[in-house]
Order: sequence, then structure tokens, then C-alpha cells
Amino acid sequence: MVTKINKGKNELMVTPGEGVGIMTAHSLGEPGTQMTMRTFHLPGVVEMVPTGLPRLIEIVDAKKKPKKPIVTVYLKERYKDKKKVEEIAMKIDEVLLENVARFSEDFKKKQVMITIDKKALEERNLGLVEIKKKIMGELESGIKMKHQRERVLLIAKDLQLRMLRKLTNKLKALHVAGVKDITKPVVTQDENGEWLIIAGGSNLTDLFKIPEVDPKKSTTNDIMEIYKLFGIEAARNSILEEIHTTMKIQGADVDIRHICLLADGMTADGEIVSVGRHGLSGKKPSVLARAAFEETVKHLVNSAIHGEEDKLNGVTENILIGQPVPLGTGLVKLTMKPQK
Repeated sequence: MVTKINKGKNELMVTPGEGVGIMTAHSLGEPGTQMTMRTFHLPGVVEMVPTGLPRLIEIVDAKKKPKKPIVTVYLKERYKDKKKVEEIAMKIDEVLLENVARFSEDFKKKQVMITIDKKALEERNLGLVEIKKKIMGELESGIKMKHQRERVLLIAKDLQLRMLRKLTNKLKALHVAGVKDITKPVVTQDENGEWLIIAGGSNLTDLFKIPEVDPKKSTTNDIMEIYKLFGIEAARNSILEEIHTTMKIQGADVDIRHICLLADGMTADGEIVSVGRHGLSGKKPSVLARAAFEETVKHLVNSAIHGEEDKLNGVTENILIGQPVPLGTGLVKLTMKPQK
């Protein structure tokens, strides 16, 4: 992904002594200040996927979960018919018990009545017996279950009232079909005319178990999930792709090499590290460089307690004390023996 600079016979990734860090910071930071708080609406998807500044902050802060995760599901080559793709989209759509049933509570008798909607079951190709088995498997000891056709009565005389409400909420969120955490799938086409599914949520582990799904092309905007599934190199590529896409949507033409450097910095230690004071900036070897960013007093006091020494090898600390920085001509040190 790194473009080489042709210099006659020599091909250099970058000129020696070039201030690549400050160039990257400026090239990403300046367009970042121009970004709006707009959200981007995918056609037909209810989720408002954050792009622009909110999405950029999510990425560089290494959030464990994006505010609005999105999964892009590609199918294997033989599934090119739109109708078949729509069937698969319905198959992966998560169905909770509250989507196919109505709940009513009787606190006086300590009972919960579940009325299953047979029409909703038919639309999702689900069986009544299967639903009842899932409800039964979720019940705790001491709760009696009576069922007749599409109605299920739960009797919990030994439960406290707040526990009865907790039971109701637990059953409402009971996963009965589809892929867990995958919601509102939409069938659309990519730039090459290939049919694909875009859905809210992220659960690649379970999606890849579906035989129709192509695991080589399907992806998610949840960088941490990619890291756990595929490792740090895949996470690095995901950071690169997500930042590049975010900038592109906003119309910011940022050289890919700047984004590469940021992605490399965030993943160089073998795990994803944020850019702020709890990540790259807070882990600099130089005491003065850490103190110059945030929490100045804390860093200075801690370094004094532990007797830390600053070698003044970096840019920030040399600027602070007024010395030439180790960049460009300041990188070259010359010695000369005087003539006798």
C-alpha cells in the first residue's frame, strides 16, 4: 500500500530525516477539523451509521465496540439471484421472542402470559413447537409452564415481583432464530453489480457458519472483532480501510501513506492501541514528551518519584528545551579533528 519514491537507481520509502510523524498528524488532523458531525444513511437501513468526525474518533480511540456496527455479507458465487439473496437475508435476520409474541404480566397471581403470533412465525418459517422448547430451556427451577396451542402461561409463585419483571425482560430478549446481533438486513449491489447484504450489528463468527456466506469477502466495521478473529495484521488493514473510507466520504483527499503510518503506530505492539493519553501519547519513552501532551503534573511527579531519565532523543522534548530537533539537517552530527 506504500507508494515508493523513485530517485534514479535508489527507491526510497521516504527521504531520510523526513518528519513523517508531523506530516501525518497535520494531513489527518487538518481535514479532521473540517469534518462535520453528519451521519451517513445507508439506503433502507434504519441504523444511522456514524461517519465523519464521530467515526474517526471511534477508530483512533480504539473503542471496543462501534456505536453503530455494520456487517457486509457477501455470498458464494453460485448465489447470484436477488430472490435467493433476499431469502438468505431473512435467514440471518435475528428474531427475538418479543418479535413473534405478546407478553402480559399478572403481578397479583405472579404469572406471565405469552401469546405467540402464528402469522409472524409463518413469515419467518418458524415452528410453534420449536419456540416452546426454547422458552422451556430458558426457564429456571421453580417456574411452572402450562401451554395450550399458541399460548404459554408461566407460573412463578416463589419469585419476587422484581424478579418476575426480570424474567419477562429476559424472555423478550430470547434469541429464537437467525444470527445473534444481526438486525435489519438489506439486499443491495456493490459497484460491480454483485448482490450483497448489509445489516446492523456484527457477529462474523456465527455468520461464517452459514454455508451460503463467503467468509473471504464478508467483513465488518467492528475493528476489535476482526482483531480477535483474524489477528493484528487484519486489524491493521481494517483501521487503514475504515479511516480511508471515512475520509473519502467526507471528500478529504489524504495520501494513503499517512493513514498507513497511523495504522502501523496503533498496531506495532501486536495489539490495538489508542492514540490518546491512554495509548501512544501516554506510552512515549520521553518524560517531557508525555508531559507536553496531557496530564503534565502527573507525568512529571511520577517520573521524579521513579527517577526517570530523559535521553532527549525525540522531537517534542528537544523543542521544549530549545535544541535542534533530530530531523532533516538536525539529524546529521559532524565531528572534525582540528589541525595540529
